[in-house]
Amino acid sequence: MISTNKLTKKFGDFTAVDNLTLSVKEGEILCLLGANGAGKSTTINMLLGFIKPTSGTAEIHGLDVAKNNLKTKEFITYIPENLMLYPSLTAVENLDYFAGIAGKELSPQMLTDFLKEAGLQEEAFQKRISTFSKGMRQKVGIALALAKDTKVLLLDEPTSGLDPKASNEFGELLQKLKNKGVAILMATHDLFRAKEVATHIGIMKDGKLRQQFVAENISLPELEKAYLDTMNYKEALS
Repeated sequence: MISTNKLTKKFGDFTAVDNLTLSVKEGEILCLLGANGAGKSTTINMLLGFIKPTSGTAEIHGLDVAKNNLKTKEFITYIPENLMLYPSLTAVENLDYFAGIAGKELSPQMLTDFLKEAGLQEEAFQKRISTFSKGMRQKVGIALALAKDTKVLLLDEPTSGLDPKASNEFGELLQKLKNKGVAILMATHDLFRAKEVATHIGIMKDGKLRQQFVAENISLPELEKAYLDTMNYKEALS
């Protein structure tokens, strides 16, 4: 559902993403770990079609994003670190609006059902988004993924700034989507959450995928060591 093949993005002399090849199948969650500037967000932006690659390909549902920019967006829900919703509209109104853009006509009952499934408390359904915490806004984003019957979920630091309870609830929602067959790619700094939710984990540095693991085959201490070793790794001078 999500794949890149030798995906590269250069900004002048700076290589942000360097020959990146990865894949995420239905019902898989790949968490990309890495410091700021590792290339995680640039990768997601190329999968969204916001940035054109210098070379290589980014594909969604078997379609080259650069050649099928609008079509691939039909399959995607994107939740960034700070999800942009209309602050003066309620949760129900926001969901109705964004689902409508995606071509979904939902009844009032369906809208509330999706918000409920996403874990938003019922007393918040008719409240303005301006009163919401970050965790509550992220739940509206998950409700949109459910309403769209999304095939691909792209996440860029979605748990940054969440308290432990909200972060745990968000992880449970990701498991629900995984079980529905959604392919999920999440960029994160949170090693613990990555180990908790991912089926696969990758570590990026300097635009390259340096290491990749099956999540169940690596312990949290082993993951932490691998991450620190990667961050401290110095390429030999030629």
